[in-house]
Amino acid sequence: MKNNSPRFLTTALAFIFSSLIVIQSGFAVENSECLECHGDESLSRSAEEHINKSYISLQLFVDGERFNNSVHHINDVGCTGCHSDIVTLNMDADIPHQATLAPVDCTSCHEEEGAAFLGSIHMKARRKGITMNCYACHDYHYVGHLEAASVNERGSTFCLRCHNPYQSHDWLTQKAAHFDTVECSVCHVPDARKHIHLSFYDLVSNTSLNSDEILEILAISEAEFMPRVDTNLDGRISSNEFDDLVLMLRQKTVRTIVHAELVVELEPVVHSVSKEEAVRECTLCHAPDSPFFSAVTIALSKQDGTVDHYEVDRAILAGYHTSHFSALAGTRIMLLDKIGFLMIAGAVLVVALHLSTRIATIPIRRKREMEDQDEPDKNDHSGTNV
Repeated sequence: MKNNSPRFLTTALAFIFSSLIVIQSGFAVENSECLECHGDESLSRSAEEHINKSYISLQLFVDGERFNNSVHHINDVGCTGCHSDIVTLNMDADIPHQATLAPVDCTSCHEEEGAAFLGSIHMKARRKGITMNCYACHDYHYVGHLEAASVNERGSTFCLRCHNPYQSHDWLTQKAAHFDTVECSVCHVPDARKHIHLSFYDLVSNTSLNSDEILEILAISEAEFMPRVDTNLDGRISSNEFDDLVLMLRQKTVRTIVHAELVVELEPVVHSVSKEEAVRECTLCHAPDSPFFSAVTIALSKQDGTVDHYEVDRAILAGYHTSHFSALAGTRIMLLDKIGFLMIAGAVLVVALHLSTRIATIPIRRKREMEDQDEPDKNDHSGTNV
């Protein structure tokens, strides 16, 4: 036993050591190694055609800087986190890894999103032979946060890449107004949570100010934004506090108007896009108690790509700052209400003054009528004497 123990121990240590090498090699592939080839803009796979299969030319270039700003990289998901069949690289070979990789299964991480997608109109399109997968909407390597994105940016990233909304929606009045301020998923994903997203539009540069620009203008950090704006420390931005924020921007020689848009919360359920169950009930928006306007927020992106939503009092929708965003009966523009009231009150006052004047001058008008009747009689009498 004593003679065998050292040999057994040596064998065991060798096995453990070799196992560690294998494990280490599995984690040894760094993004920088992948980009040694895929950082070349000319890298592509040539087109091939066979009887039973065909390939089109495929661009294999990955922009490292853009990838570093992606959601995956921010969350420490590297190249082999998705391309898990790449374990090691042989840099001496023409292709350092196997030429054909397994399709990336996004649902291995995004299970809820995958489950929501199964019941969507896009899944039904797949059954008709239309290629529709995660990559059709989401970019391969540059998926980013869109919580702070505008309706136009969200539409350009997703829906408008395939759909032209003006070719349908014939039942919808004021198409342009809706498409400019209401995200497609608001109606096509009825179960999604919704909120009014406020953003600042610079009238000088004719661009929307992003979060970093606003913080730079105010000379504050992300952590200082809410304490600076929410002066009463109640956790929400009141109408007066919002006016003060606009004033702070103006004091920095920034002339802005505030855009209000209706968007959905970017959560798994937004993947269950529906055509049949899409909302066509106008009163869901155009009603005084519309639930769509219950949440109003300013969204500011953080350095890590996530977004903080700062709650704003709904009363701001009745202010002059967001007068371009008005859902009849759903939002009330108080200034317009006051103007309308003054117009009605003025008309009533004019009518009342007219009636009062008529009543007050009845005796005078009657006297004049009697004098007018007596005048012809005098004229007739004088003619007889002649």
